[in-house]
Amino acid sequence: MTAPGTSESPAHRELKRLALAWAAARRLVLGATEVRLPRSNYRADVAAATPRSLSANAFTAVFECKASRADFLIDSAPEKGAREEIAGLRTRLTALRGLIASHRPDLRRSEELFAEFDAYDLRGLRHETHDELSAALRIAERKFLEGTKFARLFRWRSASLLYLVTEDELLDPTELPEGWGWLVRRGDALELRARPCLRDTTPAERVALVERITAALAARERVRAAAALSGCSGTTPAATPPATPGGPS
Repeated sequence: MTAPGTSESPAHRELKRLALAWAAARRLVLGATEVRLPRSNYRADVAAATPRSLSANAFTAVFECKASRADFLIDSAPEKGAREEIAGLRTRLTALRGLIASHRPDLRRSEELFAEFDAYDLRGLRHETHDELSAALRIAERKFLEGTKFARLFRWRSASLLYLVTEDELLDPTELPEGWGWLVRRGDALELRARPCLRDTTPAERVALVERITAALAARERVRAAAALSGCSGTTPAATPPATPGGPS
């Protein structure tokens, strides 16, 4: 997904185009780019679906395009173990702050009668271990909240099939997110390197994604229509009607 407010690279745009074409050739003819996914705040680079979403053999697909390794690493953090890491850092930081408070009573804010209930102002404190633990906790929390997109889309059953679309040699096969398929650009086509796990999706889940695809297409069409209307009104001079007999000339 291209973050709002940032320019999209030609390479990323081309991967999205190839993903749409690859999907359409495999019955996923209902497709759009930049689709807001149901039950999440994530936007898919490409989402597609087969017709008749209520039928038993219908399926949906989400494609995430990565034109650079840095872009891939942003979303590839695993969820497993992340909660435990954050909990461990919080425990260590709480214990350290208690230890610092016991040795630095001058940091008490003196808002409570009993010292054990009082808060401590550590904003001006310069403590190397405390600063390192605080920084590590912020990084771990941000990585868990913002960097686990692949893992969460798989766990949430965002589509029947999930595909990572990349340039060649962007990642090692062992780095492929769990359950995701892998499509690699070779010239003007995509090559399937790894098959995804087929996820069971309900008719309601498939319909919800189709509705989001339709909404994305409609929004894009409105933008095109507005641009076309603006171009006509801004560049085309008004036509002068021909003079009629007896009329002004």
